[in-house]
Amino acid sequence: MITTEPNSSLTHDTETTHRLAAALRAHPFLHGFPEQYLPTLVECAMEVGFASGEQIFREGDMANRFYLIESGRVQLETHIRDHGDVPIQAIGAGDVLGWSWLFPPYYWHFDARALEPVRAIFLYGSRLLVHCETDRNFGYELMKRTAAVLIQRLNSTRRELLKARGFASG
Repeated sequence: MITTEPNSSLTHDTETTHRLAAALRAHPFLHGFPEQYLPTLVECAMEVGFASGEQIFREGDMANRFYLIESGRVQLETHIRDHGDVPIQAIGAGDVLGWSWLFPPYYWHFDARALEPVRAIFLYGSRLLVHCETDRNFGYELMKRTAAVLIQRLNSTRRELLKARGFASG
């Protein structure tokens, strides 16, 4: 199924609920996530796919979601006037795509494009934010994982900058 936006209702039949729960449990981003929060995650999740070359989101657009990549690869890039699209990082199975949904002003900071067919779990970030506010323990668990992704992405960007400047990264 190729889609970039969720339906207004994310109600699932029993088979889909079980499939999503199993996929969420198996994804590295949620390793060790308290089982009690699984129904909340399933409630905000849906399966999505993207064709090779398909734009997943664009820098500056509203960020209201994130993706747990199950298969395929995604290129994060930014557009620089007079230079075109500049690759930032490629991510793949087991990675998380998108963190801008969590921080105001809720706009994407990069472009994301499928390098090959991608299967992912879409998580409706704006709905999860409501749960984060009403259950601070849930919010803390989600924030810890997102912070780890941010640190990894910052370190990757630093390494790329060092390489571009001709410095060996250590």
